[in-house]
Amino acid sequence: MENTYPDGDNFICPDCAYEWPQIAAKGEDSEQVVRDVNGNVLQGGDSVVVIKDLKVKGSSIPLKQGTVIRNIRLVDGDAEHIEGNSDKIKGLVLKVCFLKKA
Repeated sequence: MENTYPDGDNFICPDCAYEWPQIAAKGEDSEQVVRDVNGNVLQGGDSVVVIKDLKVKGSSIPLKQGTVIRNIRLVDGDAEHIEGNSDKIKGLVLKVCFLKKA
């Protein structure tokens, strides 16, 4: 409708009082872009390096700075997390703000 307006993360129709997220309005064709801490684009299968020591939930072994995570997998619908395995810890889900492309 012509009276629809954006409000925060949603579009609002004042005629019918319906609200929907702006992300859904962009369409299904838009692909997510996952970037590391330096702004480099990450893709599935890339290798990344941990930039700071991280505590790992459920493990007594910390993930040390400089640890390489090989063959990463991107999380569908989430541009802030990746999945991968280190040499010692399997099944990691990591935030990209602590990673740089190797």
